[in-house]
Amino acid sequence: MEIIKDALAGTLESSDALVRIGPGASQGIHLELESLVIKQFGAAIEQVVRDTLARLGVTCAQVAVNDKGALECVLRARVQAAALRAADIAQPQWEVL
Repeated sequence: MEIIKDALAGTLESSDALVRIGPGASQGIHLELESLVIKQFGAAIEQVVRDTLARLGVTCAQVAVNDKGALECVLRARVQAAALRAADIAQPQWEVL
């Protein structure tokens, strides 16, 4: 999946996350993470974000995550929604994702 524009998903409410994804300047995923629980769960949050992007086939992107204590399922949904919006995919094939 190619990221062609900047996109957002989520909110800054408690138990949610705001995910911003845009085209990458170079190869790879450049991830910026801000979280209330970064010391305890920073590595796990980063792994969830990178796994979700890999599953979607995103190989080059600028990603910023501002986590407010989101559960893993919420974080995955926010990353997926932002990536689909950034790739300008209006009708995803859900059975493939």
